[in-house]
This record gives sequence, structure tokens and C-alpha cells, in this order.
Amino acid sequence: MDLLVRDGRRATTVQKLTMEAIAKRAKVSKATIYRWWPSKAAVVIDAFMENHLAHTRIPEGVPVRDALLAHLKSLITQYAGPQGKLVAQIIAEGQYDPETMANFRERFWQERAAAVEKLMRRGIDEGVFRSDLDPKSAAQLFYAPVYFHLLFGVSPLDDTLAEQLVDLGIRDLAAHPDQDGTARVLRTPTHAGPGRRPSSAPD
Repeated sequence: MDLLVRDGRRATTVQKLTMEAIAKRAKVSKATIYRWWPSKAAVVIDAFMENHLAHTRIPEGVPVRDALLAHLKSLITQYAGPQGKLVAQIIAEGQYDPETMANFRERFWQERAAAVEKLMRRGIDEGVFRSDLDPKSAAQLFYAPVYFHLLFGVSPLDDTLAEQLVDLGIRDLAAHPDQDGTARVLRTPTHAGPGRRPSSAPD
């Protein structure tokens, strides 16, 4: 990975990286590299994962909120540094190279998403989240803003962002109603005829 990021600075880009350069740095032949990885994108993704997964694990044996907050804080900390620039390049590369995007989903995203979905199911079982919650959608609710902030740089990637995401997410997905006795659940309003309001709309 030091071919892409060196001393905290970008050395080259995923797009410009070649298998020749990878083989030269590893001091092996290109044939050896291809024996283990089908493309340069696969090499980059595996190199990224080796460091990333070790630092962004989801804690076990702690409350759901604490586990989610710790995971998001570690994820955001990683993405605030060189690894964030690297994953942004991988995503950019995948916009015009379907193989890169497929590799990223298969080698990285699917496993990460499944781990967070497991945590969401645990939250449902423990009464933290609503029983009708879709774990996959809930996981995306927490993850999507991190990638939005990473790619657009609209605000700093820091602990404050993680705390805001967890507080807002858990409040809106909570199993218990608000203090006024009504649960704030987002629903798609039904279409009503002329002069009528949707039945789900509040009076």
C-alpha cells in the first residue's frame, strides 16, 4: 500500500498504479502476483483490508450503542487519514471499472455490511430498535453518511460525527415511543383524492 500512500502523502493513484510496479516493490514476477490476485484493484483492496479490518472491529460484550459508537469512531478515524484517500480512490476507480467495484463489494463491503447488520439484529432482539426494523436498511443508515462525508468533505471526519450519527440513528429507530406517546416512524404517505389528506398525515 506504500506505493499509493507514503509518509501520509499520496505517492500515486490507483488508476496510475501498474502490476509491474506492484511486482517490483514485492520483488516477485508479475506472474506470481497474478497467481494470487486477478487484478491490481484486488491487490489494492486486499492491502487496504489487511490494515483496515484490524482497526475497525465491532466490540462484543458491550451494549449495542457502545459497540456501534466504537465501530463508527474507529472507522471515521481510519477514513480521516491516508486510508480514507485510498478507499475514495477505489470507489472512484469503480465508477468506470465494474470489475473494481465488484471486487470492492465482494472482498470488503459485503463482510462489513453483514457485521453491522448482525449488530442491528442484536439491537432488535434486545429491544433497542423497533421489531419491524430491516437490519440491512438500518446498517446503511449509519454507514452512508460516513462515505458521504468522506467523498464530499462537507465536514470533518471526527468523533463528533460518529456521536451525531449514533444519537440520531438510535433515536429514530428506537423501539420505544417518544415522550408524547407517538413513535416517529417515517412512512411513505398514501395518495388521497381531491380535497382529502392522506390518512397517515397528522391532524
